Amino acid sequence: MKEDTSEPNERQQDRSPAADAASPALEELQKAYDDLNSRHLRLAADFDNYRKRAAREIDALTTYAIEDFAVELLEVVDNFERAEKAEGAGLREGMEQIKKLLMAILERHGIRPIECRNLPFDPERHEAIACIPSAAEEGIVIDEIIRGYCMQDRIIRCAKVVVSKGMEE
Repeated sequence: MKEDTSEPNERQQDRSPAADAASPALEELQKAYDDLNSRHLRLAADFDNYRKRAAREIDALTTYAIEDFAVELLEVVDNFERAEKAEGAGLREGMEQIKKLLMAILERHGIRPIECRNLPFDPERHEAIACIPSAAEEGIVIDEIIRGYCMQDRIIRCAKVVVSKGMEE
């Protein structure tokens, strides 16, 4: 039995012009695909590099975020060291100057003391450590044991206070 081999050749010959016409279009599509794929890979690599760089920058920022603040506080430390060497009346004046300097530094960084004397007790801002009878009405802060501070609008330390429980009868 002899196979007819002319038929596949004829089919190949019939497809040959169509395949030749499709081949450039296929090559163009393959080239476009390769171009887009390489662009995608470069973009993915660029994004990965950006993500890593941003993470390094954030890490550096958090590590050195308080550097300027620390440098300013070193001025206070220097003044304390000078005050330790001083004697007499100059010592008290020096300590007052140091306190003013420190408060100015804190203020520049948005850290302010919480005012509480003669104001109603506020459990969000105050921590009552004693409640004593006094001439002030009940619930009024009459003494501040430890000053509280806030940074911007956030309380970073509550004030420890003494609260009036009114007049005892």
